[in-house]
Amino acid sequence: MTSPWFVALDVDGTVLHEDGTLDLAVVEAVQVARDAGHLVTLATGRSWKHTRPILERLGIEPEYVVCANGALVLKRDGEPGGGYRREHIETFDPADVLRRIREYLPQGSFMVEDPTGYRLYTAGMDDWDLEDAHEVDFDDLLHTPATRVVVISPGHELDEFLAIVEQMGLHQVSYAIGWTAWLDIAPEGVNKATALERVREWLGVPADRVLAVGDGRNDIEMFEWAARAGRAVAMGQAPDEVKAAATEVTGDIDHDGVVQALDSLP
Repeated sequence: MTSPWFVALDVDGTVLHEDGTLDLAVVEAVQVARDAGHLVTLATGRSWKHTRPILERLGIEPEYVVCANGALVLKRDGEPGGGYRREHIETFDPADVLRRIREYLPQGSFMVEDPTGYRLYTAGMDDWDLEDAHEVDFDDLLHTPATRVVVISPGHELDEFLAIVEQMGLHQVSYAIGWTAWLDIAPEGVNKATALERVREWLGVPADRVLAVGDGRNDIEMFEWAARAGRAVAMGQAPDEVKAAATEVTGDIDHDGVVQALDSLP
């Protein structure tokens, strides 16, 4: 192969089902692409702690991995056992945005992730993995340099939540809205695309040899980045605005749409 493709895969809703299961067909397709010489990695909103096990389940050890919606890039360190180090970290002061959001979502629950991956959270984050984390009062969140802030508001339907977020005027950060009433916030100007472009340059891959596959609103910038010269593939269940940013639409998660995308590589 004279020019391998740089392949960036979202995790939740793309590689993994909502219940956390991973189809064997996806594992096989990822490994076939890897074995063909393509540079397959993950680009996710997850923390590194919750991304590493997915790499292990897929059986891949890419040179770089993008976590926290682009605020964290890991590099394989070459040590025995497949270790990784934090190669690039983006942080921000979350105090102003947290106060702003709380004005609109006084009953919301909040989580702040620091550069080491440790998390502080307020009451109500019951559905999240709270290992390497501890509960604090809201004011204790305001003094932690953050790579990521998560806000949930289970009392709101998604459409209502979208309208509330629109009113907030969050101009000093990058943010994405999940499938439910869930807001994921990164430093201003930081997203999967900014991290992936950095990695692409480090790897020396041409811009017309990038393939990005995803399904969420936090994949829109990644799609716009890939679509400039390469391929941006939306999963079949993606919201309309996500599909609109893609160059292609594949099957949904229940029909292994990511396999179709990977199988289309040379």
